Amino acid sequence: MAIPTSIRPTSDEYAPFYAGYVHLAPEGDVLEVLEQGRRETHQLLDGLSDAKGAHRYAPGKWSIKGVVGHVTDAERVFAFRALWFARGDASPLPGWEQDDWFGASGFDALTLKNLLAGYDAQRDATLTLFRSLPADAWSRRGTASGNPVTVRALAWIAAGHERHHLKMLRERYLVG
Repeated sequence: MAIPTSIRPTSDEYAPFYAGYVHLAPEGDVLEVLEQGRRETHQLLDGLSDAKGAHRYAPGKWSIKGVVGHVTDAERVFAFRALWFARGDASPLPGWEQDDWFGASGFDALTLKNLLAGYDAQRDATLTLFRSLPADAWSRRGTASGNPVTVRALAWIAAGHERHHLKMLRERYLVG
């Protein structure tokens, strides 16, 4: 059986607040969308100085470095959830508060190069995980943050979440 990486999840496979992310991911193989996202992230951020990486578009907003760290942390969470449910464990997983995590992260003290290396390591791990799953694992579901979600949806959420933040970086951080 072929791995169903091109099948977009239906709305009953994820919580409504993830719909925007799922819809931001373009049609096609979600694993290639993740690869494309990596290329776009590097095209946008490679060569930026750490001073530019510390830029915030408004007071109280995350820095560019913070956005990279957040995207990486979120992908770690999505991949862990996918692994948990793919292995048939239906135990509910807790939610996570991104602002609390950010406050404890120390992202701004890291170099942009280091943050991008962490991002790349996580993307490699995410792709390795999803490529290793048997076809039937993609439709397995569990509960995270009090909402049902499938393994397939978690791959698409990760891809769309990155797209969301790339759009924000282009429109609010790297203009002009």
